[in-house]
Amino acid sequence: MNIKELQHFSYNFSVTEPMPVLFIGHGSPMNAIEENEFVNMWRSIGKSIPKPNAILCVSAHWETRGTYLTAMEKPTTIHDFGGFPKALFDVQYPALGSPELAKETQHIIKSTEVSLDYKWGLDHGSWSVIKAFFPNAEIPVIQMSLDYTQSPQRHYEIAQELTSLRKKGILIIGSGNLVHNLGLIAWDKMNTDNYAYEWATEANTKMKQFILANDHNSLINFRSQGKAFDLAIPSAEHYLPLLYALALKTPNEKVRFFNDKAVAGSISMTSLMIEKP
Repeated sequence: MNIKELQHFSYNFSVTEPMPVLFIGHGSPMNAIEENEFVNMWRSIGKSIPKPNAILCVSAHWETRGTYLTAMEKPTTIHDFGGFPKALFDVQYPALGSPELAKETQHIIKSTEVSLDYKWGLDHGSWSVIKAFFPNAEIPVIQMSLDYTQSPQRHYEIAQELTSLRKKGILIIGSGNLVHNLGLIAWDKMNTDNYAYEWATEANTKMKQFILANDHNSLINFRSQGKAFDLAIPSAEHYLPLLYALALKTPNEKVRFFNDKAVAGSISMTSLMIEKP
């Protein structure tokens, strides 16, 4: 099958049952080349869900002034990190893009101007996770940026406008971390299983309680939740992808947590899937 035939096959946005929605705690870029329990679960999830027509990923690692969608046919694999082994920089994830999906997504978002981008590609918040789900890179992938000028409430509202894509076989993924404080990492506890500071455990637990109670307002207003949340979310970029996932949940759907562990005290790998009962 040549590229044009593959694109035609992959861009069949016919009506489907609503696809699940994922929020992935992506953690270290090293997860792209390591074998561990987190990667094994990503791999298992990839095998358990319906095969999507395409993927839309909101990654913590693409912040912009304004909202953008990657719209190139062949996005590059971006190695947006430093200090890691050459083997990680050698990884390529050659998934096609989807100009058609980018244009459709641009069309359905009415509340803010959305621009098409032809320079960015797939950053590690996207490819390091999707690589485990679909190792053959056979699913087209686009990314949607986080507009750092928008409030959490506006991010949530923008995400709600993506709802119709779920019924066209589009897998929507938010990629970040519930708890993400690199400045307080316990380097001496990197190899200690599920080690978390008390404040990290408190914040992660309360977040899950709010999620299960469908209390999205408390999660949107995370700056009003006290010191534990402030330490867990020193900057919002790794947290906001959670709001993109939760905004797509319908009342009758359930939330299933997985990879619910901490790393090095101040990082939570907690992830979730939203799906019909």
